[in-house]
Amino acid sequence: MEITTEMIKELRAATSAPMLDCRKALQEANGDFQKAVDYLREKGMATAAKRADRDASNGVVELYSHGNGRVGVMVEVNCETDFVARSEQFRTLAHEIALQIAASAPKYVKAEQIPAAELEHEAEIAQARAREEGKPANVMEKIVQGRIEKYKDEVCLLHQTYIRDENINIEKLILQNVAAIGENVIVRRFQRWELGESTNQA
Repeated sequence: MEITTEMIKELRAATSAPMLDCRKALQEANGDFQKAVDYLREKGMATAAKRADRDASNGVVELYSHGNGRVGVMVEVNCETDFVARSEQFRTLAHEIALQIAASAPKYVKAEQIPAAELEHEAEIAQARAREEGKPANVMEKIVQGRIEKYKDEVCLLHQTYIRDENINIEKLILQNVAAIGENVIVRRFQRWELGESTNQA
C-alpha cells in the first residue's frame, strides 16, 4: 500500500513522533493507522525502558486537594532536567498521577516496597479463602499467587489501572510520557491524607 504524505501527517499529529518514524510505522503496519500508532507506542516504550537508569533529580512536588478538601495528595515526580520539569506535558503527568493517588488510594509506589510480612499475611488470607471455597490442593498455589498479584495491582501505584483509561496502568502511562518527553521519569514518593482517618494509616 502506498504511504501518502497525508497519512504521515495524520499519524504525526496523533503521536508527535518524528516524520521518518511515522513513515516507517505506516510501512510496517501496511498503512493501518491503528497498527502504526501501536508500533510507535511500543517503539517509544522500548526507548523509555532504556532511559530508566538515567539519573532523575529534577521535577516537581505536585499538590492536589479533592472533594472540597476531604482528600489531599502530595507526590514527588522526578525527571532529568529543569527544562522538562517546567514543561506542560510533565506538569500534566504529575497532576494525573496525583489524581490517581486521590482516587485509588495506593499504599506504595511499586511492588518491591511491600513488606514481606504484609505479602505473607495476604497469602494466608488467600489460602484460607481458597480452602473455604473448596478449591483442590493442586491449584491452591496458583490461586494464592493470582490473588497476591491482584493485591499488588490494588496497593501499588505503578500497577494500578489508570483511572482515565482501563487499558493501561500507571507504569505504562509514565512510559508513554517518557517516550514523548525523551527523559527518564520516576515517582519518588507520595503521601495521601483523608479527612478523619486515623494517623497510623498516614
